[in-house]
Amino acid sequence: MIVIEDKNILLNNLDKVHTTLMGIDRIKRNLSLSDADVVSFCIDMIKDSSSVITRRGKNYYILVFDVVITVNAHSYTIITAHRVNKE
Repeated sequence: MIVIEDKNILLNNLDKVHTTLMGIDRIKRNLSLSDADVVSFCIDMIKDSSSVITRRGKNYYILVFDVVITVNAHSYTIITAHRVNKE
């Protein structure tokens, strides 16, 4: 199934995952993180056994706990991360 293949591709390339300075600020603001290493935090979330990784178009979307992380599938840049409302 494609979803499993996409998940494995991302997991096999975690060493390439990075973000920009603007991405760091955006993720810290969206997730209320203070001095955390944003990239390490996101990688740990992606590696979590409960994460659900899907690819839609040019991006991976990782849902873990109440957070969605968006990663560009070609450059492995973390674009954003935000909390989702569970109602």
